[in-house]
Amino acid sequence: MLLALISIIGYLMTILSTVVIVQFILSLLIAFNVVSLSNNFVSSIWHALNMILDPFLKPIRKIMPDTGMIDFSPMVLLIGLRILQMLLMGLANDIASAGM
Repeated sequence: MLLALISIIGYLMTILSTVVIVQFILSLLIAFNVVSLSNNFVSSIWHALNMILDPFLKPIRKIMPDTGMIDFSPMVLLIGLRILQMLLMGLANDIASAGM
C-alpha cells in the first residue's frame, strides 16, 4: 500500500514538472510575440497554468533574491521536485527490499 502511495506521489510530481515546462515554453512564446494574450485560448491556458503553479512558486519567489527580469523559481521548483522524486524512489526501494 505504501509503495502505491509513493508511486502516485511520484506520478503527480512528474505531472507538475510537465506543467512547469509547458508554462516556461508558453512564457517564451508570449515574450517573443509568437502568441498573444489577446487570444482567448492562449489567455485561458496562461491563467490556468499560473493558477496551478502559483501556490508552488510564490514561496520560492519569497526566498529567492530579486534577479530582475529573469525568474529562476521554476528552475528551483524543478530541481526540488527531482530531488524529492529521488528520495521517494530510494524510500520505495528500501521498503521493497525489506519486504523480500
